[in-house]
Amino acid sequence: MATRCQHDSLFHALSTRELRPCKVRGRPHMGRLCSEGGSSGSGVLSVEHDGVPAPPLAVSYSKKRGDGHMLAVADEEGFVSIFNTRLQLPTFMATNYETDKIRLKSWMAHTNAIFDVSWIQDDTRILTASGDQTVRLWDVESHKALGVMRGHSGSVKSLCAHPSNAEIFASGSRDGSIALWDLRTSTTISGTEVTHYRPVSCVTDTHLAPRSKNVRRRKGATYSVTGVLYQQDERILATSGAADGVVKFWDTRKLKVPVVQTPSQHTRTSEGVGRVHGITSLSQDPTSSRLIASCTDSKIYMYDGAFPERGVISSFSGHIVGSFYIKAAFSPDSAHILSGSTDGNVYIWQVDNPSNPAVLEGHRGEVTAVDWCSSSCKIVTSSDDCMVRVWSLKEHEFTRHQLPSLFCHRLHCVSTSPSSTSNDDVSVIPETPQPKQPKSLASTPTSVLDSLSELHPNLPHGSSPRAKRDIRQVLSPVFDGRKRPRTIRDYFSHT
Repeated sequence: MATRCQHDSLFHALSTRELRPCKVRGRPHMGRLCSEGGSSGSGVLSVEHDGVPAPPLAVSYSKKRGDGHMLAVADEEGFVSIFNTRLQLPTFMATNYETDKIRLKSWMAHTNAIFDVSWIQDDTRILTASGDQTVRLWDVESHKALGVMRGHSGSVKSLCAHPSNAEIFASGSRDGSIALWDLRTSTTISGTEVTHYRPVSCVTDTHLAPRSKNVRRRKGATYSVTGVLYQQDERILATSGAADGVVKFWDTRKLKVPVVQTPSQHTRTSEGVGRVHGITSLSQDPTSSRLIASCTDSKIYMYDGAFPERGVISSFSGHIVGSFYIKAAFSPDSAHILSGSTDGNVYIWQVDNPSNPAVLEGHRGEVTAVDWCSSSCKIVTSSDDCMVRVWSLKEHEFTRHQLPSLFCHRLHCVSTSPSSTSNDDVSVIPETPQPKQPKSLASTPTSVLDSLSELHPNLPHGSSPRAKRDIRQVLSPVFDGRKRPRTIRDYFSHT
């Protein structure tokens, strides 16, 4: 009777493993992210130079360098700092004197504020967009200036690298223009080591405010471009503006007029007049199938990347957008949206649950720039409190459930001895320790088939050629003509 129970347990383990799914831990809740510090992956970084605090305006994680954990921070004073967020980061109480110890590099890139940064060329170079109306190219290792791009007549507000060509990028400016740049076309000024570039294509007045019957557009007025974003098809460029509240899509092969644009986002005032809300930033999922626009009406609008002209397909709210410095970003897995807020909190929405955002508290000023780490569940946020916080799950959140032993055991059939006279001599050897098996199971080559026969007496054991085949053909991962591993279920379906 005890032997029968053991055999029944073995069969139950095998059949359950093949026929029933295993429960695993679900996706971690973003509300569990913390920036307490004192451990690798989370902490607080103070942005200051010679003891003078500087508000950070742009943050960006690397794509490949340091497995995606290298963080670039640009600030209002024109400095760029590089941090390795894999190291043990400071706590809030220790950030003022511990940040310098983990800052890998820092240099003054501009004499004016830096509004955007972008890693390019396998993260060996960095582009910086500044209020001095230029874009500069830097070598990350030596922080040496490699080039300067001139062509805008206002502060450069946004950058976007081409998705496949490391020599091409786009920029948007406060003067209302967008420009395309190619690092293969340059001019060198004698007596200088810095290469100078001019845009290969440029279009002005891209996002003018809509005309009104009662208000004349001021002569010479300019309207800022707040976001530029290359689509994955590599030829379409999406742009957003501070004045018109629309996202426009341009064919970079003929940069004259947009090929399509989204409907304008506006609200009705008490007088019945529509008020247009500007867009602060753009972001998209990795496949460009969905695009989000952070708007000054304190909403994030989502559009279909293939048919943006059809309008909003979903919206996200709960935060406060009180300035054009507040940004939003899609997660690398396309499942979440991250945004800063004027109230000092960080907001994270699930894409399929827009009404219930996770709220992260910690900053003491408006939260502006945000970014996701592409290789782990980690985010970075910057704030007017002159702090950059790196948020990650606590260590115990990464602990996985141990699956029950019945689901973990993998059985292999091997020959019992080289001198065996029968080709069917096998023994069952588990990869992991398990309770002792009955002696008959270990010593009798046919005990496994006998046990299965007891459970299924109708099986034609011994009388059918199929029943006489080697059991290794069933339990071992041998491929049959259907090109997939055979399992114990196949044995019963073919006998």
